[in-house]
Amino acid sequence: MATAADPGETRTSVWLTARPAAPARRRSEAPSGLDRERITAATVRLLDAEGLARFSMRRLAAGLGVTAMSLYWYVDTKQDLLELALDSALGELRLPAAATEGAPGGAVEGDEAGWPGRLQTLARGYRRVLADHPWVAPLTAAYPNIGPHARAFDAALQRLLDATGLVDAARTGAHLAVSQFLHGCGGTVRRAPEGDFCLALDVLIAGIEAKAPAGRAPARP
Repeated sequence: MATAADPGETRTSVWLTARPAAPARRRSEAPSGLDRERITAATVRLLDAEGLARFSMRRLAAGLGVTAMSLYWYVDTKQDLLELALDSALGELRLPAAATEGAPGGAVEGDEAGWPGRLQTLARGYRRVLADHPWVAPLTAAYPNIGPHARAFDAALQRLLDATGLVDAARTGAHLAVSQFLHGCGGTVRRAPEGDFCLALDVLIAGIEAKAPAGRAPARP
């Protein structure tokens, strides 16, 4: 199964490695019609269709109509490509808008539910990504997951937690609880009914509301 690098192998995340520019002559020899974005999109489609265990550079290249070696003009390793695919899938998430500064409960315009409602929307969107792409959960556990879309997701979550008014240990605990809840549901998301997920999410949010300072959690309808 293609997940992390081999045991004992040291590798750097694709997001932390700057690829040196190829000499002009060698760039001209690169296969035409390919780029990193097209290869990443094809990787996502192949992972969706055949799963992580069957993924290989040879299968990917066959689908693109090129040789496997052609792919290495654009990525250094298969693991790098899996990291790119992971972040691409997370890019499907619709992130909540930033709250209006000073608004009670971290509300945004036209949003009376404030941060609890936006946290529900964010969590349900994350669950849909896991359901649509079953390979995302194991890759999230195997890789640093520090691509631009992953960082944008975490920034959105941090803004929501800012709106709760929690500080210090309570804030840290809330972030840990939400993160573990979302990442932990990856293994059961395709089996557990959505209603059960939403009920568990409601319980989690109620716990955060109970810890939030008075006036920071909007009243539920």
